[in-house]
Amino acid sequence: MKKRVWISILEKNEGLGRMIFEEAAKYGLNPAGHFWEDDLAKLAWAGAVPELGRGDCAVWLIVGQAASFAQPSIRRGLALLALSAQAAHGHNFPILLSPSGGKVDVAGLPTPLRGAEVVASGLGVKAVARANRKLAEPVLEYRLAVHPLPGLGLWFEVGPAHDPWKGAFLGCTGMDATPDAHGVGLAGTIPQNATVNYPVRGMKLHLDGREATAWGVHNDLSPAESYYVRIAGVPDGLIFGPFPDLDDVDVFTVSLV
Repeated sequence: MKKRVWISILEKNEGLGRMIFEEAAKYGLNPAGHFWEDDLAKLAWAGAVPELGRGDCAVWLIVGQAASFAQPSIRRGLALLALSAQAAHGHNFPILLSPSGGKVDVAGLPTPLRGAEVVASGLGVKAVARANRKLAEPVLEYRLAVHPLPGLGLWFEVGPAHDPWKGAFLGCTGMDATPDAHGVGLAGTIPQNATVNYPVRGMKLHLDGREATAWGVHNDLSPAESYYVRIAGVPDGLIFGPFPDLDDVDVFTVSLV
């Protein structure tokens, strides 16, 4: 079975799309993709979540003008989509960027995109090489997933990867973003009903010099369980981890812009 490559083209350019699809197919990949829709309010990026999460999807190509990679709304959407791909495939899931009209500084991208590779030429060759290269998965202490549900909102899922957590919290930065619902349940599925122990709302924390608003619970979480938080709006960044009752608690941060 051919490995699948998902192609996101940030500007509508059908000629460019045909050329990239043909090049990917030439090197033995099964291409599929879309033209990017820049509409965070409608969770437009969420349409690609099932495609990138497919078991045969082996690499993600993002093609566009350097100016588009610099646009905050596009960066947020790409970062959220990258989170979903990494939750499905692991943090070493290969992401290739092909900018034109300028350069893209990978180190300055949102956290989920900082492992991406910029490709100036030979996109087909690089894509098939990355699709067939296996890398050791980094050891992380947490699990993080995103669940965009049109009509039900933007949910984030966090939980322990290995050692159980004594409670959990998640907060966000962003002028128009705030937690507004939460629950605890089995990993991978937002619970319809949940019992939360000693819930806390409106905690104030600091992330990269900015104030974050967080919610939390004191439920004990095993690696098979998760804390789910819905965010109203689109956050600039996330801060999360075990509930911060102790001085030496682990706190994790993710930039989305």
